Amino acid sequence: MGSLMNAYTSISLVLRICIGIFLGALIAYVSPSLGQSVSFLGSLFVAALKAVAPILIFILVWAALANQKASNGGNISRIVLLYLIGTFSATVVAVLLSFSFPAQLSLVSGDLSQQVPQGLSEILKTLLFKVADNPVNALLNANYICILAWGIGLGLLMRKASDSSKQFLQDLSVGVTGIVQFIIQLAPIGIFGLVAGTFATTGFSELKNYAHLLILLVGSMLLVALVINPLIVFLYTRKNPYPTVFTALKESGITAFFTRSSAANVPVNMQLCKKLSLNEDIYSVSIPLGATINMAGAAITITVMTLAAVHTLGIAIDLSTALLLCVIAAIGAGGSSGVAGGSLLLIPLACSLFNIPNDIAMQVVAVGFIIGVIQDSAETALNSSTDVVFTAAVSNSISKPS
Repeated sequence: MGSLMNAYTSISLVLRICIGIFLGALIAYVSPSLGQSVSFLGSLFVAALKAVAPILIFILVWAALANQKASNGGNISRIVLLYLIGTFSATVVAVLLSFSFPAQLSLVSGDLSQQVPQGLSEILKTLLFKVADNPVNALLNANYICILAWGIGLGLLMRKASDSSKQFLQDLSVGVTGIVQFIIQLAPIGIFGLVAGTFATTGFSELKNYAHLLILLVGSMLLVALVINPLIVFLYTRKNPYPTVFTALKESGITAFFTRSSAANVPVNMQLCKKLSLNEDIYSVSIPLGATINMAGAAITITVMTLAAVHTLGIAIDLSTALLLCVIAAIGAGGSSGVAGGSLLLIPLACSLFNIPNDIAMQVVAVGFIIGVIQDSAETALNSSTDVVFTAAVSNSISKPS
Protein backbone atom coordinates (compact mmCIF):
# COMPACT_ATOMS: atom_id res chain seq x y z
CA MET A 1 0.00 0.00 0.00
CA GLY A 2 2.86 2.35 0.83
CA SER A 3 4.60 1.77 -2.49
CA LEU A 4 1.30 2.30 -4.33
CA MET A 5 0.76 5.61 -2.53
CA ASN A 6 4.33 6.69 -3.29
CA ALA A 7 3.82 5.91 -6.98
CA TYR A 8 0.57 7.87 -6.93
CA THR A 9 2.06 10.95 -5.25
CA SER A 10 5.18 10.87 -7.45
CA ILE A 11 3.01 12.02 -10.37
CA SER A 12 2.38 15.76 -10.59
CA LEU A 13 -0.84 16.79 -8.86
CA VAL A 14 -1.81 18.92 -11.88
CA LEU A 15 -1.32 15.92 -14.20
CA ARG A 16 -3.39 13.70 -11.89
CA ILE A 17 -6.15 16.33 -11.88
CA CYS A 18 -6.13 16.50 -15.69
CA ILE A 19 -6.41 12.71 -15.85
CA GLY A 20 -9.32 12.86 -13.43
CA ILE A 21 -11.08 15.45 -15.60
CA PHE A 22 -10.62 13.38 -18.74
CA LEU A 23 -11.81 10.15 -17.15
CA GLY A 24 -14.78 11.87 -15.51
CA ALA A 25 -15.91 13.41 -18.80
CA LEU A 26 -15.39 10.10 -20.60
CA ILE A 27 -17.47 8.17 -18.07
CA ALA A 28 -20.27 10.75 -18.24
CA TYR A 29 -20.30 10.57 -22.05
CA VAL A 30 -20.21 6.78 -22.32
CA SER A 31 -22.55 6.02 -19.43
CA PRO A 32 -24.41 8.90 -17.72
CA SER A 33 -25.88 6.50 -15.16
CA LEU A 34 -22.39 5.38 -14.17
CA GLY A 35 -21.30 9.03 -14.02
CA GLN A 36 -24.07 9.78 -11.55
CA SER A 37 -23.11 6.69 -9.54
CA VAL A 38 -19.50 7.84 -9.04
CA SER A 39 -20.48 11.45 -8.30
CA PHE A 40 -20.43 10.62 -4.58
CA LEU A 41 -16.61 10.66 -4.78
CA GLY A 42 -16.72 14.37 -5.62
CA SER A 43 -19.29 15.13 -2.95
CA LEU A 44 -17.21 13.24 -0.37
CA PHE A 45 -14.07 15.11 -1.36
CA VAL A 46 -15.66 18.57 -1.10
CA ALA A 47 -17.40 17.60 2.16
CA ALA A 48 -14.05 16.57 3.65
CA LEU A 49 -12.48 19.89 2.67
CA LYS A 50 -15.35 21.92 4.06
CA ALA A 51 -15.27 19.89 7.28
CA VAL A 52 -11.64 20.65 8.04
CA ALA A 53 -11.47 24.22 6.63
CA PRO A 54 -12.99 26.06 9.66
CA ILE A 55 -10.69 24.47 12.24
CA LEU A 56 -7.75 24.86 9.85
CA ILE A 57 -8.21 28.63 9.48
CA PHE A 58 -8.81 29.06 13.22
CA ILE A 59 -5.65 27.17 14.21
CA LEU A 60 -3.48 28.70 11.47
CA VAL A 61 -4.36 32.31 12.30
CA TRP A 62 -4.14 31.69 16.06
CA ALA A 63 -0.74 30.00 15.83
CA ALA A 64 0.66 32.39 13.23
CA LEU A 65 -0.16 35.56 15.16
CA ALA A 66 0.97 34.09 18.48
CA ASN A 67 4.37 33.27 16.93
CA GLN A 68 4.62 36.29 14.66
CA LYS A 69 7.40 38.81 15.01
CA ALA A 70 6.23 42.32 15.78
CA SER A 71 7.98 43.75 12.72
CA ASN A 72 5.60 41.95 10.35
CA GLY A 73 2.50 43.92 11.30
CA GLY A 74 3.21 46.55 8.68
CA ASN A 75 3.72 43.89 6.03
CA ILE A 76 0.29 42.40 6.71
CA SER A 77 -1.22 45.88 6.40
CA ARG A 78 0.38 46.25 2.98
CA ILE A 79 -1.06 42.93 1.84
CA VAL A 80 -4.52 43.91 3.07
CA LEU A 81 -4.22 47.17 1.12
CA LEU A 82 -3.32 45.20 -2.02
CA TYR A 83 -6.34 42.95 -1.38
CA LEU A 84 -8.62 46.00 -1.23
CA ILE A 85 -7.13 47.65 -4.32
CA GLY A 86 -7.34 44.39 -6.27
CA THR A 87 -10.98 43.79 -5.34
CA PHE A 88 -12.09 47.31 -6.27
CA SER A 89 -10.10 47.18 -9.52
CA ALA A 90 -11.89 43.94 -10.39
CA THR A 91 -15.29 45.65 -10.11
CA VAL A 92 -14.13 48.46 -12.41
CA VAL A 93 -13.03 45.91 -15.01
CA ALA A 94 -16.40 44.13 -14.71
CA VAL A 95 -18.29 47.40 -15.26
CA LEU A 96 -16.22 48.35 -18.32
CA LEU A 97 -16.60 44.95 -19.97
CA SER A 98 -20.30 44.76 -19.13
CA PHE A 99 -20.89 48.07 -20.91
CA SER A 100 -18.69 47.05 -23.85
CA PHE A 101 -20.35 43.63 -24.27
CA PRO A 102 -23.75 43.85 -22.55
CA ALA A 103 -25.30 40.50 -21.64
CA GLN A 104 -29.00 39.69 -21.72
CA LEU A 105 -30.57 37.26 -19.27
CA SER A 106 -33.34 34.74 -19.84
CA LEU A 107 -34.79 35.25 -16.39
CA VAL A 108 -36.19 32.08 -14.88
CA SER A 109 -38.30 31.38 -11.85
CA GLY A 110 -36.76 29.67 -8.89
CA ASP A 111 -37.68 28.73 -5.36
CA LEU A 112 -34.83 30.25 -3.39
CA SER A 113 -35.66 30.63 0.27
CA GLN A 114 -32.30 31.91 1.50
CA GLN A 115 -32.30 35.19 3.39
CA VAL A 116 -30.46 37.86 1.43
CA PRO A 117 -29.24 41.28 2.62
CA GLN A 118 -31.48 44.20 1.63
CA GLY A 119 -29.05 47.09 2.06
CA LEU A 120 -25.49 48.06 2.90
CA SER A 121 -26.41 48.78 6.53
CA GLU A 122 -27.89 45.31 6.81
CA ILE A 123 -24.81 43.57 5.48
CA LEU A 124 -22.59 45.55 7.85
CA LYS A 125 -24.90 44.67 10.74
CA THR A 126 -24.82 41.03 9.67
CA LEU A 127 -21.02 41.08 9.70
CA LEU A 128 -21.03 42.47 13.25
CA PHE A 129 -23.39 39.75 14.42
CA LYS A 130 -21.19 37.14 12.73
CA VAL A 131 -18.20 38.43 14.69
CA ALA A 132 -20.22 38.19 17.93
CA ASP A 133 -21.24 34.58 17.27
CA ASN A 134 -20.40 31.77 19.70
CA PRO A 135 -17.00 30.43 18.56
CA VAL A 136 -18.11 26.79 18.88
CA ASN A 137 -21.19 27.53 16.81
CA ALA A 138 -18.99 29.39 14.31
CA LEU A 139 -16.79 26.31 13.87
CA LEU A 140 -19.83 24.06 13.45
CA ASN A 141 -21.47 26.34 10.88
CA ALA A 142 -18.32 27.60 9.10
CA ASN A 143 -18.84 31.24 10.14
CA TYR A 144 -15.44 32.35 8.84
CA ILE A 145 -15.81 35.95 9.97
CA CYS A 146 -16.22 34.87 13.61
CA ILE A 147 -13.51 32.22 13.25
CA LEU A 148 -11.12 34.84 11.90
CA ALA A 149 -11.97 37.29 14.68
CA TRP A 150 -11.36 34.71 17.42
CA GLY A 151 -8.17 33.50 15.76
CA ILE A 152 -6.82 37.04 15.52
CA GLY A 153 -7.86 37.91 19.08
CA LEU A 154 -6.36 34.80 20.67
CA GLY A 155 -3.25 35.05 18.52
CA LEU A 156 -2.56 38.67 19.49
CA LEU A 157 -3.23 38.03 23.20
CA MET A 158 -0.90 34.99 23.25
CA ARG A 159 2.08 36.76 21.71
CA LYS A 160 3.46 37.08 25.26
CA ALA A 161 2.68 33.48 26.18
CA SER A 162 5.43 31.03 27.10
CA ASP A 163 7.57 29.52 24.38
CA SER A 164 6.18 26.07 25.12
CA SER A 165 2.60 27.28 24.58
CA LYS A 166 3.57 28.92 21.30
CA GLN A 167 5.35 25.77 20.19
CA PHE A 168 2.26 23.70 21.00
CA LEU A 169 0.16 25.95 18.78
CA GLN A 170 2.74 25.69 16.02
CA ASP A 171 2.78 21.89 16.26
CA LEU A 172 -1.01 21.84 16.24
CA SER A 173 -1.11 23.93 13.06
CA VAL A 174 1.38 21.55 11.42
CA GLY A 175 -0.82 18.58 12.34
CA VAL A 176 -4.03 20.12 11.01
CA THR A 177 -2.27 21.24 7.83
CA GLY A 178 -0.96 17.70 7.35
CA ILE A 179 -4.49 16.29 7.46
CA VAL A 180 -5.67 18.71 4.79
CA GLN A 181 -2.62 18.05 2.63
CA PHE A 182 -3.55 14.36 2.69
CA ILE A 183 -7.07 15.26 1.54
CA ILE A 184 -5.61 17.42 -1.24
CA GLN A 185 -3.63 14.44 -2.50
CA LEU A 186 -6.98 12.75 -3.10
CA ALA A 187 -8.18 15.70 -5.22
CA PRO A 188 -7.87 13.87 -8.58
CA ILE A 189 -10.25 11.16 -7.35
CA GLY A 190 -12.69 13.74 -6.02
CA ILE A 191 -12.49 15.80 -9.19
CA PHE A 192 -13.14 12.66 -11.25
CA GLY A 193 -16.40 12.25 -9.32
CA LEU A 194 -17.29 15.94 -9.61
CA VAL A 195 -16.79 16.06 -13.38
CA ALA A 196 -18.56 12.75 -14.02
CA GLY A 197 -21.55 13.71 -11.88
CA THR A 198 -21.87 17.24 -13.30
CA PHE A 199 -21.69 16.23 -16.98
CA ALA A 200 -23.95 13.23 -16.43
CA THR A 201 -26.60 15.46 -14.84
CA THR A 202 -26.47 18.65 -16.94
CA GLY A 203 -25.14 17.30 -20.23
CA PHE A 204 -22.40 18.87 -22.32
CA SER A 205 -24.55 21.55 -23.95
CA GLU A 206 -26.76 22.60 -21.04
CA LEU A 207 -24.98 25.94 -20.61
CA LYS A 208 -25.17 26.90 -24.30
CA ASN A 209 -27.81 29.59 -23.76
CA TYR A 210 -25.61 31.25 -21.13
CA ALA A 211 -22.40 31.27 -23.18
CA HIS A 212 -22.31 35.08 -23.54
CA LEU A 213 -22.70 35.63 -19.81
CA LEU A 214 -20.11 32.98 -18.99
CA ILE A 215 -17.62 34.43 -21.47
CA LEU A 216 -18.15 37.88 -19.95
CA LEU A 217 -17.63 36.57 -16.40
CA VAL A 218 -14.63 34.39 -17.16
CA GLY A 219 -13.15 37.00 -19.51
CA SER A 220 -13.31 39.62 -16.75
CA MET A 221 -11.62 37.25 -14.32
CA LEU A 222 -8.89 36.37 -16.81
CA LEU A 223 -8.26 40.06 -17.50
CA VAL A 224 -7.88 40.71 -13.78
CA ALA A 225 -5.64 37.66 -13.29
CA LEU A 226 -3.39 38.30 -16.31
CA VAL A 227 -3.38 42.12 -16.60
CA ILE A 228 -4.73 43.98 -13.57
CA ASN A 229 -3.10 41.93 -10.80
CA PRO A 230 0.31 41.90 -12.55
CA LEU A 231 0.03 45.67 -13.07
CA ILE A 232 -0.71 46.22 -9.37
CA VAL A 233 2.24 44.02 -8.38
CA PHE A 234 4.55 45.76 -10.87
CA LEU A 235 3.62 49.19 -9.56
CA TYR A 236 4.34 47.94 -6.03
CA THR A 237 7.59 46.03 -6.67
CA ARG A 238 8.87 47.42 -10.01
CA LYS A 239 9.69 43.81 -10.95
CA ASN A 240 8.32 41.36 -13.53
CA PRO A 241 5.28 39.76 -11.83
CA TYR A 242 4.42 37.12 -14.43
CA PRO A 243 6.58 34.21 -13.19
CA THR A 244 4.75 34.35 -9.85
CA VAL A 245 1.38 34.97 -11.50
CA PHE A 246 1.67 31.94 -13.79
CA THR A 247 2.92 29.74 -10.96
CA ALA A 248 0.02 30.79 -8.73
CA LEU A 249 -2.55 30.16 -11.47
CA LYS A 250 -1.11 26.72 -12.23
CA GLU A 251 -0.58 25.42 -8.70
CA SER A 252 -3.27 27.30 -6.78
CA GLY A 253 -5.84 28.35 -9.37
CA ILE A 254 -6.35 24.92 -10.93
CA THR A 255 -6.97 23.23 -7.59
CA ALA A 256 -9.27 26.03 -6.43
CA PHE A 257 -11.16 25.83 -9.73
CA PHE A 258 -12.36 22.34 -8.84
CA THR A 259 -12.70 22.57 -5.05
CA ARG A 260 -14.66 25.86 -5.42
CA SER A 261 -13.65 26.96 -1.93
CA SER A 262 -11.03 29.58 -1.09
CA ALA A 263 -10.99 28.37 2.51
CA ALA A 264 -10.44 24.75 1.50
CA ASN A 265 -7.57 25.84 -0.77
CA VAL A 266 -5.63 27.44 2.10
CA PRO A 267 -3.25 24.46 2.59
CA VAL A 268 -2.49 24.42 -1.14
CA ASN A 269 -1.56 28.11 -0.99
CA MET A 270 0.47 27.62 2.19
CA GLN A 271 2.47 24.85 0.53
CA LEU A 272 2.97 26.98 -2.58
CA CYS A 273 4.23 29.92 -0.52
CA LYS A 274 6.70 27.59 1.17
CA LYS A 275 7.81 26.32 -2.25
CA LEU A 276 8.34 29.92 -3.38
CA SER A 277 10.49 30.56 -0.26
CA LEU A 278 8.28 33.39 0.96
CA ASN A 279 8.42 34.80 4.48
CA GLU A 280 6.52 32.32 6.67
CA ASP A 281 5.65 34.94 9.28
CA ILE A 282 3.81 36.82 6.53
CA TYR A 283 2.09 34.09 4.52
CA SER A 284 0.97 32.15 7.59
CA VAL A 285 -1.33 35.11 8.32
CA SER A 286 -2.02 36.61 4.87
CA ILE A 287 -3.14 33.37 3.21
CA PRO A 288 -5.90 32.46 5.73
CA LEU A 289 -6.84 36.15 5.86
CA GLY A 290 -7.07 36.35 2.08
CA ALA A 291 -9.34 33.30 1.96
CA THR A 292 -11.85 35.33 3.97
CA ILE A 293 -11.60 38.91 2.66
CA ASN A 294 -9.80 38.85 -0.73
CA MET A 295 -12.70 38.23 -3.12
CA ALA A 296 -11.99 39.85 -6.51
CA GLY A 297 -13.78 37.03 -8.31
CA ALA A 298 -16.87 37.44 -6.13
CA ALA A 299 -16.88 41.19 -6.84
CA ILE A 300 -16.84 40.48 -10.58
CA THR A 301 -19.72 38.03 -10.27
CA ILE A 302 -21.87 40.50 -8.31
CA THR A 303 -21.13 43.33 -10.76
CA VAL A 304 -21.56 41.40 -14.03
CA MET A 305 -24.76 39.64 -12.95
CA THR A 306 -26.30 42.88 -11.70
CA LEU A 307 -25.49 44.79 -14.89
CA ALA A 308 -26.83 41.89 -16.97
CA ALA A 309 -30.16 42.36 -15.17
CA VAL A 310 -29.93 46.14 -15.70
CA HIS A 311 -29.36 45.70 -19.45
CA THR A 312 -32.13 43.11 -19.72
CA LEU A 313 -34.62 45.45 -18.08
CA GLY A 314 -33.46 48.46 -20.13
CA ILE A 315 -32.50 50.53 -17.08
CA ALA A 316 -30.30 53.58 -17.75
CA ILE A 317 -27.17 53.88 -15.63
CA ASP A 318 -24.81 56.84 -15.25
CA LEU A 319 -21.15 57.00 -14.23
CA SER A 320 -21.79 57.88 -10.58
CA THR A 321 -24.17 54.94 -10.16
CA ALA A 322 -21.65 52.63 -11.82
CA LEU A 323 -18.97 53.79 -9.38
CA LEU A 324 -21.34 53.26 -6.46
CA LEU A 325 -22.01 49.76 -7.77
CA CYS A 326 -18.24 49.14 -7.73
CA VAL A 327 -18.05 50.17 -4.08
CA ILE A 328 -21.08 48.10 -3.05
CA ALA A 329 -19.86 45.04 -4.96
CA ALA A 330 -16.37 45.31 -3.42
CA ILE A 331 -17.77 45.61 0.11
CA GLY A 332 -20.28 42.84 -0.48
CA ALA A 333 -17.62 40.55 -1.92
CA GLY A 334 -15.52 41.02 1.20
CA GLY A 335 -18.48 39.84 3.25
CA SER A 336 -19.17 36.77 1.15
CA SER A 337 -18.17 33.40 2.49
CA GLY A 338 -15.10 31.48 1.37
CA VAL A 339 -17.15 28.53 0.14
CA ALA A 340 -18.87 27.64 -3.12
CA GLY A 341 -21.64 30.02 -4.21
CA GLY A 342 -20.95 32.59 -1.50
CA SER A 343 -21.27 35.62 -3.81
CA LEU A 344 -24.60 34.86 -5.49
CA LEU A 345 -26.85 35.80 -2.58
CA LEU A 346 -25.32 39.28 -2.53
CA ILE A 347 -26.57 40.03 -6.06
CA PRO A 348 -29.94 41.39 -4.77
CA LEU A 349 -28.00 43.91 -2.65
CA ALA A 350 -26.42 45.36 -5.79
CA CYS A 351 -29.70 45.11 -7.75
CA SER A 352 -31.38 47.27 -5.11
CA LEU A 353 -29.28 50.23 -6.34
CA PHE A 354 -31.41 50.23 -9.49
CA ASN A 355 -34.75 49.60 -7.77
CA ILE A 356 -34.95 46.14 -9.28
CA PRO A 357 -37.69 44.22 -7.42
CA ASN A 358 -36.46 41.48 -5.15
CA ASP A 359 -38.34 38.75 -7.03
CA ILE A 360 -36.53 39.73 -10.25
CA ALA A 361 -33.21 39.92 -8.39
CA MET A 362 -33.75 36.42 -7.05
CA GLN A 363 -34.32 35.19 -10.60
CA VAL A 364 -30.88 36.59 -11.41
CA VAL A 365 -29.55 34.59 -8.47
CA ALA A 366 -31.22 31.50 -9.96
CA VAL A 367 -29.38 32.10 -13.24
CA GLY A 368 -26.19 32.34 -11.20
CA PHE A 369 -26.82 28.90 -9.75
CA ILE A 370 -27.43 27.48 -13.23
CA ILE A 371 -24.07 28.70 -14.56
CA GLY A 372 -22.35 28.21 -11.21
CA VAL A 373 -20.57 25.06 -12.39
CA ILE A 374 -18.15 27.26 -14.33
CA GLN A 375 -18.70 30.72 -12.81
CA ASP A 376 -18.02 29.75 -9.21
CA SER A 377 -15.01 27.64 -10.18
CA ALA A 378 -13.37 30.48 -12.14
CA GLU A 379 -14.25 32.93 -9.36
CA THR A 380 -12.58 30.80 -6.70
CA ALA A 381 -9.52 30.24 -8.88
CA LEU A 382 -9.03 34.01 -9.18
CA ASN A 383 -9.66 34.62 -5.47
CA SER A 384 -7.25 31.95 -4.28
CA SER A 385 -4.41 32.55 -6.74
CA THR A 386 -4.53 36.29 -6.02
CA ASP A 387 -3.84 35.58 -2.34
CA VAL A 388 -0.49 34.07 -3.33
CA VAL A 389 0.36 36.76 -5.89
CA PHE A 390 -0.11 39.67 -3.48
CA THR A 391 1.54 37.83 -0.59
CA ALA A 392 4.57 37.14 -2.79
CA ALA A 393 4.70 40.79 -3.85
CA VAL A 394 5.07 41.98 -0.26
CA SER A 395 7.25 39.10 0.93
CA ASN A 396 9.72 39.46 -1.96
CA SER A 397 9.94 43.23 -1.44
CA ILE A 398 11.51 42.80 2.00
CA SER A 399 14.74 41.14 3.03
CA LYS A 400 14.49 37.46 3.80
CA PRO A 401 14.60 36.56 7.51
CA SER A 402 17.94 35.31 8.72
